[in-house]
Order: sequence, then C-alpha cells, then structure tokens
Amino acid sequence: MFKGIGVVPNWQKENIDGVIEEIKSFFDAYDVPIYVAPEKEPLLHLASPVKEIQKWPQKVDLVIVLGGDGTFLRVSRELAYTNIPILGINLGHKGFLAEIEVDQLAVSLQKLIDKDYKLGKRMMLYTEVLREGKNFASSISLNDVIISRGPFSRIINLDTYINDDFLETYPGDGVIIASPTGSTGYSLSAGGPVVNPDLNLLLITPICPHLLYQRSVVVNEEDMVTVMVTTKKADIFLTLDGQEGFALNYNDCIKVKRAECVTKVIIFPESNFYKLLHDKLI
Repeated sequence: MFKGIGVVPNWQKENIDGVIEEIKSFFDAYDVPIYVAPEKEPLLHLASPVKEIQKWPQKVDLVIVLGGDGTFLRVSRELAYTNIPILGINLGHKGFLAEIEVDQLAVSLQKLIDKDYKLGKRMMLYTEVLREGKNFASSISLNDVIISRGPFSRIINLDTYINDDFLETYPGDGVIIASPTGSTGYSLSAGGPVVNPDLNLLLITPICPHLLYQRSVVVNEEDMVTVMVTTKKADIFLTLDGQEGFALNYNDCIKVKRAECVTKVIIFPESNFYKLLHDKLI
C-alpha cells in the first residue's frame, strides 16, 4: 500500500476541484494520505520548486499530475532526482505525456491499488551553457532543448557538433535537441521523426533551415551535442521544455547530453504508444 500520494493540479483547468475530491474520496477508503500542491503556489509560474513538493520524498511514493503536458513537464523536472514515479491524468488537449484521460480515473486508481501497472523510465536531457569558457547555467529537461531566434531577429547560424566532430552549420530559425519523449513535441512540428519513448537517443532537428534539405539527425544516447552561437547582433534564446530559458550571446557554447536522472512513470497494461499516436494525431 502507498504511504502517501502527492497530487499536482493545474488549477486553471475546469472542474479541477471535483477531480481532486474524487481522488481524495477514493484513497480515503484505503487510508492513504493525499497531499495536494496548494493553489497559492501555481506550479507553472514558478522557476524554483514548490515548497510543498520539496517535502514529498519523505511522505509520498507516487505523484499524480492533473493537467496537460505543461504541468507534467514541470513536475518531471522537480521530481527527477527523487525516484518518485508520476502518473499523468490528461485534462488538456493532446496530452501525449499523460497516461490516462480523466474519464478513466476511477478504473485507473483501482489499478494502482491492485498493483496492476509497471514502472517506465523516460530519458532526460542535461544542458550546460558555457560563456567565455565558464559554466554560465545548467539544467535538466524531459522534452527538449531549443535554441531559436527572437521574433524580430534575422536568420541565425548555429555550428553543431556531435562529440568533437563537426556536423553542420544550421542557418535558419534555430535547432531543437529532443529526447524520445520530446519527439512528439516541437521537434515533430519542425519535421522531426516520432520516436518510441522507451528508447534512449537524442534528436537534432533544425527549425526552418535556410537550406535545400531539411533532415533530423538521430544520435546515440552516449553522444554529446554541442551547439555554438556564431551569429552576432541577433536575439537568440535557449528554452528548456518550453518553460525555462534565457537569452544567449555570441560565442556561447551549449552542450546537451543524456542526464543521469530519469523520469519514472506509471504505465498500465493496456497502454500502447502506437495507438496513442493514432488517437492523438488524426
């Protein structure tokens, strides 16, 4: 039995209070304590961890995320080093990261009690930014790392390397470095391939490249992707999971590799990634 369950809601979603009450009512019957991230600290608007979540590793052994992919991405970064698995319940639109839709809630909660599930691991990305040869920033992400031009900037050039080997100079709007989980995000919109999230690899996808060809490159999980900003006097930004980021300077060096941590997820027996693709992308 669970010692406790954390619940992270997107408080902006319709009927979120009713969903939380249904979860509380269900687990009350099994004397499982429920801890809810408070509304006064909306998760998606914080750069630092929610105070309540910081206490959870000692109190919970599962976290339920109520919302869309944005909420799931934020929680995955906050919990990455805790080893606590996440169950995503989709209250949004596409919801690629959530395991179930909200209308399956009661059945899925019973499967948790019955231990009718398995744990999956999702590869994460570790990003380090070097400025003038020194560490300027570092962080982790689940979906992707995006280096892109600002809204009024001209075409930018990004020299891209795999380990120490030169790959390409991408002229265009930028480059996406995605995990398998992130292959169904911005990378897909930019023409990248869809990858089963059970795999471990990195995707490099140019954004609107000013070239006669546009191809993603798939590299080994042990490879390091290095991107050098080689355009002067341009607005260029680094974004992690579409939620965190900052402006880049000329000659900044961005290094992306597989992170040491993973996101653990709850997977039910009937889950099928390829059926999900069909259901979500038609």
